[in-house]
Amino acid sequence: MSTFRDVFGHEPQATASAPGRVNLLGEHTDYQGGFVLPTAIPQRTTVSLGRNDSGEHVLHSANSHTTLRVPVGEVGTGFAPYLTGCLNLSGVQEGLDVHVYGTVPSGGLSSSASLEVATLRALRELYGLELDDVALALRGVQVEHQFVGVKCGVMDQMASSLADTRTMLLIDTRTLARRAVPFPAGAEVLVIDSGVPRRLAESGYNERRAQVEEASRLLGVKELRDVQDITLVETLPPVLRERARHVVGENARVLAALQADAPAFGRLMNASHASLQGDYAVSHPRVDELVALLQAHPDVFGARMTGAGFGGAVVALVREGRAVAVADDVLSGYGHEGRRVVP
Repeated sequence: MSTFRDVFGHEPQATASAPGRVNLLGEHTDYQGGFVLPTAIPQRTTVSLGRNDSGEHVLHSANSHTTLRVPVGEVGTGFAPYLTGCLNLSGVQEGLDVHVYGTVPSGGLSSSASLEVATLRALRELYGLELDDVALALRGVQVEHQFVGVKCGVMDQMASSLADTRTMLLIDTRTLARRAVPFPAGAEVLVIDSGVPRRLAESGYNERRAQVEEASRLLGVKELRDVQDITLVETLPPVLRERARHVVGENARVLAALQADAPAFGRLMNASHASLQGDYAVSHPRVDELVALLQAHPDVFGARMTGAGFGGAVVALVREGRAVAVADDVLSGYGHEGRRVVP
């Protein structure tokens, strides 16, 4: 892998990293003020910065061996908006050399949020920005909205900025209140990349957000977080009814998981996947196949797709000490380009 010095011929002035995340429960609820339950994963994105005394940013991805040049104040194309969005929102008015290297797989594990948080952490170090970890996460969300074109919620950036790998992080995405929650006793987390790529800005993500916003309007509530009786969504027209049913049910599943043992937690994950597959229609046939193989394994308590969907990764809660063996068993029968990510 090329280093910053290899590419630019000088040492960086700031370097920072941030983890990817996997969400155990609470999918597609964070843009409706709901509850989410992510944890950080070991894989990270590292960003290094250095001034270049020019009027352009030189952006290098060590993963793709690609270098982009973008004039200061502009956005650029390809992977550039994730970086230039951070630079522009942080008021950077000088050219920077930027080196990026990441081990977070794309698709469901928040590689983009990891990139944004790492970039903002490096900028905070370089310029002494007064950004706490929550404000930093919210700036990452602004980057997605204003520069990338994905109307995401706050979960991914909050998890990348604040979560660790030892606990789950319960986040109330309306108030941003949060607390660490232990994993169910006797269980561990397994994450498998399905091998099916996806691109959120080209998927139905923004469409789903518009649908649940319309459902909220028709129900007369600020957000579906405010619907306590799930039967109320049955008054909505088709499609909006199904989308709202998922969000309301998913919020209830997160809250139920806080008191659940491993088997009960697994059943909630299974129900979540069924809802994402049916009511929210954001899964993929290969993802469903991988989830079914996991759910059928005797050492798996439950499994579901994770992330926005349309491909990407799956997460399973498995018997403690059995994650690697479960992954080997399941991947041998999967027949696609899947691979174990965690542990």
